[in-house]
Amino acid sequence: MAHPKRRQSKTRTAKRRTHYKAETASVSICQTTGQPHLRHQAHWYDGKLYYKGKVVMEKEMSA
Repeated sequence: MAHPKRRQSKTRTAKRRTHYKAETASVSICQTTGQPHLRHQAHWYDGKLYYKGKVVMEKEMSA
């Protein structure tokens, strides 16, 4: 198995990693509820779980 002959410096490593940046999350507005939510994520609103504008699940109310 190949091994590096010399250790890579911190500067050289950092130069290689400069292209990896944190990106802001995309937020969409639900057409059904009008609430902002992360894209491709289900979201809760009024005790119901919505995904792609449809109710997927309802929260059980325990008394």
